[in-house]
Amino acid sequence: MSRAVKIQKVFRMTVCILLCLLSLFPFYIMIINATRLSSDIQQGISLTPSGEFFKNFNNLMLKAKGVGTPLHKAMFNSLIIAAPTTILSVYFSSMTAYGIHTYRFKMRKFAWSFILAIMMIPSQVSIIGFFQFMIKVKLYDTYVPLIIPAIAAPSTVFFMKQYMKASLPIEIIEAARIDGSGEFSTFNRIAGPLLKPAVATQAIFAFIASWNNLFTPSMMLSSSDKYTLPMFVQILRTEQFRSDYGMIYMGLLVTVLPLLIVYLFLSKYIIAGVALGGVKE
Repeated sequence: MSRAVKIQKVFRMTVCILLCLLSLFPFYIMIINATRLSSDIQQGISLTPSGEFFKNFNNLMLKAKGVGTPLHKAMFNSLIIAAPTTILSVYFSSMTAYGIHTYRFKMRKFAWSFILAIMMIPSQVSIIGFFQFMIKVKLYDTYVPLIIPAIAAPSTVFFMKQYMKASLPIEIIEAARIDGSGEFSTFNRIAGPLLKPAVATQAIFAFIASWNNLFTPSMMLSSSDKYTLPMFVQILRTEQFRSDYGMIYMGLLVTVLPLLIVYLFLSKYIIAGVALGGVKE
């Protein structure tokens, strides 16, 4: 290895390490501030933890009673929305991508173009009409408007379609059809295992997006006992609780911690999905 190649390798490694540290630094500060008093946080940034972790946690649990939703109830509400949303989004999006990838029909290109066009429309554009529609069908203040629309996930369809182009040969599907396998059986038993890295990757992204969603639940939920965890944390930022920054950072930590745990356990699937999805035949 020449000297120039070694220098380039060291430079790339240094840049990657710096970018990694910059990405992790906000999370580190959040964890540190969750262990500090509010007065200490106001004085400036600290890189060393303090000893007020359990005090901030107890204050969070105590003041959560004034929110109207206990902390554990808010976490459970987020979970019962995020779990079915993730399953519906990944399964039906994979099935849609499978249909476009394996079938040849007249409106195939139009359907694909339509899906790509929908990706460019932000959800805020249609939220007013969707809100009025949910009121008319008496689904306002329920979890249904937060779960069922997950069936239509254009970005997930796009990712799965691109992944299938590289990792799901049409010959395998045709061989299964010749052997008498039904379409649902072929999708679930043959295509499914081949798509596992991509499915796991999109499941993580879908779960994180649903767990962190604040905009739509704030529009669709009015009962305090149905508040999700992001709504719970948003209330902690109101004037009633804003003076206690240690408690606010503790609430943020509680919100982010499940996502960090999920990512640490499933990050290998993200790497495998991105790597395999980029391989071309």
